[in-house]
Amino acid sequence: MSSINAREYETQSPVRVAFLGLGVMGFPMAGHLAKAGHEVTVYNRSPAKREAWVSEFGGKSASTPKAAAENAQIVFCCVGNDDDLRSVVLGEEGAFAGMTQGAIFVDHTTASAQVARELFDIARERGLGFVDAPVSGGQAGAQNGKLTVMCGGRAEDFDAIRPLAMNFAQAVTLLGESGAGQLSKMVNQICIAGLVQALSEGIAFGQAAGLDMAKVLNVIDKGAAQSWQMENRGSTMIEGRFDFGFAVDWMRKDLGLVMDEAKRNGARVPVTALVDQFYADVQQMGGNRWDTSSLIQRLRKA
Repeated sequence: MSSINAREYETQSPVRVAFLGLGVMGFPMAGHLAKAGHEVTVYNRSPAKREAWVSEFGGKSASTPKAAAENAQIVFCCVGNDDDLRSVVLGEEGAFAGMTQGAIFVDHTTASAQVARELFDIARERGLGFVDAPVSGGQAGAQNGKLTVMCGGRAEDFDAIRPLAMNFAQAVTLLGESGAGQLSKMVNQICIAGLVQALSEGIAFGQAAGLDMAKVLNVIDKGAAQSWQMENRGSTMIEGRFDFGFAVDWMRKDLGLVMDEAKRNGARVPVTALVDQFYADVQQMGGNRWDTSSLIQRLRKA
């Protein structure tokens, strides 16, 4: 297989790219590529979203993933789940059908490690590159170009796509072979689940004890309890505001991937399993679209 040289992308502008999926993450991510001067063609199931993106950023839109991927050197993708990913990649109108030999597919979907390996193997058979590259940083990270990207795949493909991914990221790291990016994102979600539950319990405990939790967090945020969640969500949790991007429904999808993988690899994740059920309680409260810090509402309503 011929692979595109990383140095070409570091020195050549514009690069011909496609972006599949214009949700809350994909829309601004594709926008950063366009603002960097690259030739971007976008695809989204909703024509209105495609038209809105072109109106804001220029570039082109396509009516199928195949049409978007034709002549693209790199195809980026950010959709909902394994099934969504297969639907835009495979089949007569899928992206792989439109890609030319040596092009690279970069998947930013949070999906299973199994589907990453599956599509990596199919890509290799077709002379294509494939990098699983889920992201962390939420909607704000996508809008501000400050995402963290966890990658799995071949080093030569990673080296080629990294300069472009840095247009919407603060860190893009190769963590191993195909599937390693998805597995690393699962680790990320395990850690977040435990941190948010602990922060929720701490704030609820302090409020029940009559403490001024804004002052308490301001103090302990300078010590060993400090975390991104505390710094960025502590005050809004105290205020009962839960409209900051990554929704409970999506977190439950991600934790479902964790549970499935844990069954396969034998890992024990008892706290994560418990927090997953706590998020189910939040869904029952009608908090499907609340952000993940809404775990504290379950404690307040108990």
